[in-house]
Amino acid sequence: MVVGVTRRHLGAILPALFLVSHTAPAGVLPEDRADAMYHSYDGGGVEVDGPSYLVRKGDGKRFSASANYYVDSISSASIDVLTQGSPYNEQRTQWTGSVDYIHADTTMTAGYSNSDESDYQSDTYSFSISQAMFGDLTTVTLGYSYGDDDVSSNVDSSFERSAEHRNYHVSLTQVLTKNLLLSLNYDAITDEGYLQNPYRRVRVQNDPLDPSAGWNFNTPETYPNTRTSNAVSANFIYYLPYRAAVKAGYRYYTDDWDIDAHNVEVGYVHPLWDRWIVEFNYRYYQQDQADFYSDLFQFPDQQNFMARDKELSKFKDHTLGVMLSYDVFENGWGYLDRATLNVKYSRIWFDYDNYSDARQANAPGYDFTADVLQLFASVWY
Repeated sequence: MVVGVTRRHLGAILPALFLVSHTAPAGVLPEDRADAMYHSYDGGGVEVDGPSYLVRKGDGKRFSASANYYVDSISSASIDVLTQGSPYNEQRTQWTGSVDYIHADTTMTAGYSNSDESDYQSDTYSFSISQAMFGDLTTVTLGYSYGDDDVSSNVDSSFERSAEHRNYHVSLTQVLTKNLLLSLNYDAITDEGYLQNPYRRVRVQNDPLDPSAGWNFNTPETYPNTRTSNAVSANFIYYLPYRAAVKAGYRYYTDDWDIDAHNVEVGYVHPLWDRWIVEFNYRYYQQDQADFYSDLFQFPDQQNFMARDKELSKFKDHTLGVMLSYDVFENGWGYLDRATLNVKYSRIWFDYDNYSDARQANAPGYDFTADVLQLFASVWY
């Protein structure tokens, strides 16, 4: 568990969308394929990179199985680290496996994932069932996942905590017209246990009556041991007559830590000649702060729960992305039915409204940019 970058945030900005999750409509098994990807993130003093590999194989009738290996090599000299500790390097590895079983118009999927780093181990179990109805025009999916995390500390060998995470998911995919597809999703998430960072501390004034007396980082963060979240989203894909497509989506998130968040995404996919495809994406994200967050507290025991994680502050970000894909084989080659080479680049602008750079006096907020790169190849066989 790192101070300068959160696992949730990395999950959002470094998604292995092309490697981990190859979903298919209910009643259709995912295609046999193999993927290899290199990903990198560089922003705010944090550098993350590593490979990911996925292989999927089925019997062509009832079963399909996949295995994925994912690595994050993290080096951090972020603002959190520089104000509360020393730069560091560490590595996280993740193994994921899943099995799909299809019967008539019903598809069942069971999965397991293990994530391991020096001070954080996580095991996640998942199951979902999808049912296609009305001539495959409607698909309903129910899903559940359970995560069991063990938290330790690299600076205190006696420190051991745990956390549990449960996610209940329901979605509806509807073909509205021959060109328009709608997806509605709802997630209810419950977290229980140790939900904070063992290294991060809050900033507290030395003398609340004398601001010139300065401040200190002597007080550890204290979070509630439960969190309940709800999220709803709607996504549209409209297929244009010249093999192009327009995508749009909105997601609303709220939790009992008083965080409300809005996420809007739009995209356009366009074919170039016979083998090239280009995609442009824009994403806007905005959230309010947690009710126990503050950039600067007056007293060490000012309230029961206290946090200074910038991901719990009021902030927003903008993302612009472009992806280029090349279809290598026009008519297959040997045992390979198809292969693509792909590159995706994104630029993210982060703007934290009420989180300041503690190294600067009277700094009005904090902002930085990040570059995300994904290079990946896929083959179908």
